[in-house]
Amino acid sequence: MAQLTGGADGRRGWAVIRLSVSVLKVGLMTEDLVQDAWNRIDEWLREHAPRTFATLGPPAAHEEIAAAQEELGVTFPPDLVASLLRHNGAVDGAETFLFRTHDRLLGVGGIVEDTRFMRHVAEDRDEEDAESYWHHGFVKFGSHGATSDGLVVDCRPGRDSFGAVGRFFDETGTGFGHADSLGGYLTELADQLERGRDSGAVTFNGRLLWEWARPARPEWGSADEPLPGPDEQLPELDLSCGPTDLLHASLLDEFEELGALLAVLPRERVAEAARKQLRRLAVETGLHTYPEIRSALDAWDRGEAPPRPEQTHPLVLRLRKVLVQAKSHRDDHRRWAAEKMAHGIWGSPYRSVYESAGIRSRLTVDWRADLHADLGDPPLPPIPDDRFWGALRNPAVDSGWYAAQYAQEQG
Repeated sequence: MAQLTGGADGRRGWAVIRLSVSVLKVGLMTEDLVQDAWNRIDEWLREHAPRTFATLGPPAAHEEIAAAQEELGVTFPPDLVASLLRHNGAVDGAETFLFRTHDRLLGVGGIVEDTRFMRHVAEDRDEEDAESYWHHGFVKFGSHGATSDGLVVDCRPGRDSFGAVGRFFDETGTGFGHADSLGGYLTELADQLERGRDSGAVTFNGRLLWEWARPARPEWGSADEPLPGPDEQLPELDLSCGPTDLLHASLLDEFEELGALLAVLPRERVAEAARKQLRRLAVETGLHTYPEIRSALDAWDRGEAPPRPEQTHPLVLRLRKVLVQAKSHRDDHRRWAAEKMAHGIWGSPYRSVYESAGIRSRLTVDWRADLHADLGDPPLPPIPDDRFWGALRNPAVDSGWYAAQYAQEQG
């Protein structure tokens, strides 16, 4: 190594060395931050969501990362490189690892593909508009399913924002402020996982699910409230449901493995779960306050479901009154529960479970575990695909479209 001379050249030489050492230290600190964050994330996933952990990819190769930077003509921030050297994305699918924004972690190939696509989308925008919508120096590292939305890192060297994490929305463009670096973003993610349910990190059947719920407000309403008279102007309750009503398979598909379980269990087991789910819903929304509703649920538990009533039946009058009161209190949860009460008592148990669980998913993050318990805690099947629904033979579930597709595939 040549010696540094005195004078201005020597001072410049020492300045370059000091800058290089500083950059090296920052790079090492960034790498440590990323590795520490991934250590915490991986440990939490192994313990609480092993199926999600299994979707995280192995490390990317240095050569693959270098080729991606050359192809895109950018320099990845050190923390993006460090993250790729830990996990080269996550395998796409129902069990995949998602950030709190529901974006899937992209590997090197996905980063290149998605970033090139975004550049193509932004080609027709003028320079000023492109700056806020999608700049050539942005790189996408998280993808929101089939949409173009996703997580972004700024790869424009020399800027204060270099390495900052933002998010792209198709309607509004790219906004930053999520974190100053990917290392900081991953550290925040580790914090969220360790806080668990309080930050939306929910687990079920070995999977990580980001969900939030808002408990109902059952403080209004009293058992002493008199029933409305039969002539009072009230909205009618939909009583058109029947026990043989079909439920479309696409609705059960929304419940993934629980939907598949519902589709294959005996009708008697589903009917029992329907009763339990409807009672949970009545308690959570305050409907159990009213004696007419409690009596109907008690009778249903004893196998004494009343015959289909008229609009002037005491139970129906109570539900009709609740619809008006819930609207004035802006209590959508109790209004929805009142609307579906008739479906639960007089309709198909499959439809009842679907509707009760759908409302409860807005009220509690435990709705999946509750439903599984109400079904008797049997082993859960795999997450269903179109072939599962196509081969299903349940007269209470309309799977005709899937069956036609399945038959076509079979030739």
